[in-house]
Amino acid sequence: MDISVFQVAGPVMTGPSSSHTAGAARLARIAANIARPPFAKVSFGLFGSFAETGRGHGTDKALVAGVLGFYEDDERIGDSFSYARNAGLAFDFYEADLEGMHENSARLTFTKNDGSSCEITGSSVGGGRILVKSIDGFDTEFAAETNTLIVFQKDVPGVISEISGVLAQNKINIAVMKVSRKERGGFACCIIETDSAVEAGIKEKLDALANVISVIVINV
Repeated sequence: MDISVFQVAGPVMTGPSSSHTAGAARLARIAANIARPPFAKVSFGLFGSFAETGRGHGTDKALVAGVLGFYEDDERIGDSFSYARNAGLAFDFYEADLEGMHENSARLTFTKNDGSSCEITGSSVGGGRILVKSIDGFDTEFAAETNTLIVFQKDVPGVISEISGVLAQNKINIAVMKVSRKERGGFACCIIETDSAVEAGIKEKLDALANVISVIVINV
């Protein structure tokens, strides 16, 4: 069996559960990085075990804590509701129908101060590990365990070549690449996992490409 020591021992965390607490906090923290603060409100749609037993495991508090940027071992997780209210962040919870997803899953809808929104779905898959399944309807499915670029772009020929060219020029090796689109010739989302961190200057070069709409960097 391919089992790591991390999966056996579990993550460094504030409990009680690696999947319902630590995983939930990490999922929300990564989702908030993708959606990019500040936020006026976050709605959490809980599915499966998150909806059924999440409150007893502190899933609700962990999700709010993650949105606030608290890490999985932060002792403030238990008081995250108070921290959110003090920060002026509104939040609510509801039961979501996410058929076909892992039993520990959630839909996070971020409403920004300017009224725009971003919707992210993801799962806590055990041992504090997560999968980001979709961003604004684009299929993504990445674990955020390696350096990751999220590029929103126009779906036209040559864009992928331009993006990979910038990375190659800066000696950034691509480990995994996945492209998702909703319709031909519209917009696409490109998930690129890299072997090394993507610095701010490289992000600026990617942002400057004519057919690139936005670039989000997650360095681990």
